[in-house]
Amino acid sequence: MRFDVLTLFPEMVENYFQYSILKRAVEGGIVTVNTINPRDYTENKHKKVDDIPYGGGAGMVLMPQPYVDAYTAIKKQENSTTIMLSPQGEPLTDKIVNELAEYEQIIMLCGHYEGFDERIRNIIKPREISIGDFVLTGGELPALCLIDSVSRKIEGTLGRIESADEDSFSNGLIEYPQYTRPRDFRGYKVPEVLLNGNHKDIKEYRYQQSLERTKIKRPDLYEKYKKDHPEI
Repeated sequence: MRFDVLTLFPEMVENYFQYSILKRAVEGGIVTVNTINPRDYTENKHKKVDDIPYGGGAGMVLMPQPYVDAYTAIKKQENSTTIMLSPQGEPLTDKIVNELAEYEQIIMLCGHYEGFDERIRNIIKPREISIGDFVLTGGELPALCLIDSVSRKIEGTLGRIESADEDSFSNGLIEYPQYTRPRDFRGYKVPEVLLNGNHKDIKEYRYQQSLERTKIKRPDLYEKYKKDHPEI
């Protein structure tokens, strides 16, 4: 998987891949992350990439020329898609993450200030994705969220690909509670069912725990799951 990120702050993106699982994925050649700075493509001698909005208003708007030219310069693979990180986009879900993991290349546009000149959307025609109904200073954090979540679905990123299958949302439910040593910590004990070695019982216990947690913490997901599984 190759990720190409158009960003005014490349270091924000690059530094994230110096740690943990994604560092190993990059070092192992499982994922590749490239940053492209639109300032390197601007025709403005002062490296300016933004200007005041037509019609007035607060803030600055990202100019089309640097972004369109930077995007055009990226070598596109046949199986690629382009994402604009935007509060106007469709909410990022595990279903979308699974869809994106089927691509060989994902190109991402990170905005700043008052956002993109509309002609960037008109020319590039990206898929717009949001990580929530709130506004951030820039698109780098959403881009990192997307890269992280998609990378986990790629064979070799995790020690066992099955680990991703057990994450919250992978089956429509919140993940069951997890325990490790010691068996008894300040009076809180590990449930006995997890100690008896009966894998069938453990699987059923975890499923029921996932159901109960989802019902309490995410009733919206629970109702959706119940429609698809009327037997529960």
